[in-house]
Amino acid sequence: MCNSNEFNCGCCPPAQVFQEKICGNYSGGSVNNPIWSAPAGTYLAGVFQVFNSANSTATPGVRINGQDRIPPLPGQTMSYTVDNPTSLEILGAEGASGTYCIILYRRVLT
Repeated sequence: MCNSNEFNCGCCPPAQVFQEKICGNYSGGSVNNPIWSAPAGTYLAGVFQVFNSANSTATPGVRINGQDRIPPLPGQTMSYTVDNPTSLEILGAEGASGTYCIILYRRVLT
């Protein structure tokens, strides 16, 4: 049997978890801003952080995997953790601006 104490035939290579980080800026407007997307099943999990600048006069909408999330108020950061992430959208709000960071986890066979 593979990976048992008696045999290690190499047929079951250990998987490693690979981390990717994507960061950037956004500014509000009248259109939605698709920030990131990936095919279903590509990533195990993701952490999405959205910061709304203290100078913002509005609150942007945040949509992850097609679901609306509680948005950050001016001067705040909201962090969202999801399994099997497929998309992040920051929905336009005139007067809102800030930054986002996405940390993605993917299983890679070695």
